[in-house]
Amino acid sequence: MAKLTMKNASGESAASIDLADTMFGIVPNVAVMHQVVVAQLAHRRAGTQSTKGRAQVRGGGKKPFSQKGTGNARQGSIRAPHFAGGAVSLGPTPRKYSQRTPKKMVQLALRSALSDRTSDGKVVVVDAWSFDKPSAKAGAGALAAIGATGKVLVVVKSSASDVAKSMRNLVDVHVMLTSELNAYDILCSDWVVFSQDSLPVTDGGAK
Repeated sequence: MAKLTMKNASGESAASIDLADTMFGIVPNVAVMHQVVVAQLAHRRAGTQSTKGRAQVRGGGKKPFSQKGTGNARQGSIRAPHFAGGAVSLGPTPRKYSQRTPKKMVQLALRSALSDRTSDGKVVVVDAWSFDKPSAKAGAGALAAIGATGKVLVVVKSSASDVAKSMRNLVDVHVMLTSELNAYDILCSDWVVFSQDSLPVTDGGAK
């Protein structure tokens, strides 16, 4: 198992902890991570954009002018795409962008992302957070003490905890439950911070 030195909320080194090789020690599968991230971003698309074609637009049942004798190009309807207020050619219509992603592929992408961040030394485990009450100032100080800078993903066990409340309003800090952990948010973060009780030990689970 991969070993990692835990830190306390003051940034000092604490005990050593073993990380599960199945979650933090595999060779990252870049292709699977890419496919899962693309699918996750596609699922966010609403797909509600819509335009009207010749069959949906109102009006235009009568020829605008005679076929011959006017000196104009012959026209059959003022609702043709080149007229103002006319139809739209090849415009977008409502559709679903969701892609089916197998559960095992999602799990592999998550394990690959965690292993990638671990190999880069960007995973921090805190033995226990010590907040007397929710405080954004205390949360910012704790992250600075453990050296987590830039975009930080803080993984917590409960969204109602003092840790989540202390960090959820900080700039560039994203608080997430262990059950919500995914490859995209990990790859978008410079640092991933766990507490000992929120550390995943198996696919999709925690201690």
